[in-house]
Amino acid sequence: MINRFIYGMNVLSRMIGHAFAWGLVILTMGTCYEVFVRYVLRAPTSWAFDMSYTLYGAMFFMAGAYALSRGAHVRADMFYRLWAPRTQAIVELVLYIAFFFPGVLALVISGWDYGLGSMKIREVSVNSPAGVPIWPLKMLIPFGAGLLALQGFAEVLRCIQCLHDNRWAPRLHDVEELEKQLLEEHAKKAAQEGAQGAAR
Repeated sequence: MINRFIYGMNVLSRMIGHAFAWGLVILTMGTCYEVFVRYVLRAPTSWAFDMSYTLYGAMFFMAGAYALSRGAHVRADMFYRLWAPRTQAIVELVLYIAFFFPGVLALVISGWDYGLGSMKIREVSVNSPAGVPIWPLKMLIPFGAGLLALQGFAEVLRCIQCLHDNRWAPRLHDVEELEKQLLEEHAKKAAQEGAQGAAR
């Protein structure tokens, strides 16, 4: 049951993260178009700036849970990586309860009021005459925070599993840090050289 929930949350976070990642393609195309018409045709658009921060904001809000599910948020792990898995789980569990959930739940509650107020007046951007709607972006705040809270709950269950098993359950991975790839390649190369040396 616990494994199923953790896996389900990881899959949901991955699906939403991948869906919003396509915003990067749209953002790149829109920015290239704006640069072309601004500097080549001397006819800048009235919507490019609003589009860029709206799409970037949407990706930022909705990728938090995806990053958490992959363990990709920035952490000062100079000490953490040296600890036993059970010690890591205890520290993470305390930090989730003491800091993560109060902050994320505050973001859900205040974000809902903020987004709902913006939606009620159908708020548009004041940065350009195009009147680009920005209330959908503000409504993403509570949804992104809610998804982050659900993924945080899955991470707490992962900590509890680690306390029981004294090892971390594997994460879903679709991308890996370059550092990890280089370390693995270095370890393989060292093992091969060691085997060749022993054979001589």
